[in-house]
Amino acid sequence: MLAETFISAALLATTALAAPAPNPIQLMTRAPNPGIVITKCTQPGVLALAYDDGPYQYTSKLVDILDAAGAKATFFWTGTLYGCIYNQAAAVKKAFASGHQLASHTWTHSHMASMSAAQITAEMTKVETAFANLIGKKPLYMRPPYLETGGQVLPVLKSMNYKVITDDVDTGDWNNQTPAQSEAKFTQAGAGGNGHIPLMHEVYSSTVNTLTPWLINWAKQNNLRLVTVAECLGDKGGEYQAQNFPVQSGPFSC
Repeated sequence: MLAETFISAALLATTALAAPAPNPIQLMTRAPNPGIVITKCTQPGVLALAYDDGPYQYTSKLVDILDAAGAKATFFWTGTLYGCIYNQAAAVKKAFASGHQLASHTWTHSHMASMSAAQITAEMTKVETAFANLIGKKPLYMRPPYLETGGQVLPVLKSMNYKVITDDVDTGDWNNQTPAQSEAKFTQAGAGGNGHIPLMHEVYSSTVNTLTPWLINWAKQNNLRLVTVAECLGDKGGEYQAQNFPVQSGPFSC
C-alpha cells in the first residue's frame, strides 16, 4: 500500500513537472477587451504616437517623417471632418503600405454621447466601408471624438468589437498650445513605466513639422520604441478585422 502511494505521488509530480508553465510574454500580450476605455500602453519601453482628425494635407509628409525615423504610428481618421476621406486616397494607401495603423475616429466627428445606438453604428460602419474600399481592411480600433464615452457609446462599440482608445498625455495642440508646451508635458510625464498614448492632431502643421520630430528624438534618447497603439497593447496583428475586402477603384463620394 505504501509503495502504491509512493508511485502515485511520483507520477503526479512527474505530470506536474511535464505541464508547460504559462508563458509570461503571452500573459503580458493578451489582446485588450473591446468596449473598455484604454488610456495608455500595457507595456514599458514604447511610445504610441497617435494622430486624430485626418486624413489631411499633411498626412503624406507625416508618413515620410515617421518612415525616415523607422517609427510606426496610429492614425484615427474621420470620413468628412477635413474633406472627404476619398480625396486623400493616395495618403491613406501610403500610410497603410508603410505599416502604420489606421483606425476610426467616426465618420462626421460628431458628439457620440448624445447619439442613439443606430446613429453610432452608422458612424462606425461608414468608416469601415471607406477603409475596405481603400485598403481592403476594416478597423478594430477607434478613438471617440472629444473623447466622449457616455450614453450608448461603449455598449455599441463593444457589440462591434472595437477597442476604445483615449489618451494619457494631451498635447493640447487642439487648444492652441505650442509645441514647446506640448513637449513639456512629455518631459513631465516621463519615459518610465508603461508607454504613453498621446492625443495629437495631424491637421496642425506645428504638430507634424515640430512636435513629431521632437518626439522621435525624445523617444530615441529614452530608448523607447515607436510603435502602433495595437502593438503597445500587446495586440500586434489585431489592428483590423480578419476578413479581407476587395479594394475598389471608385468613383467614390462622401
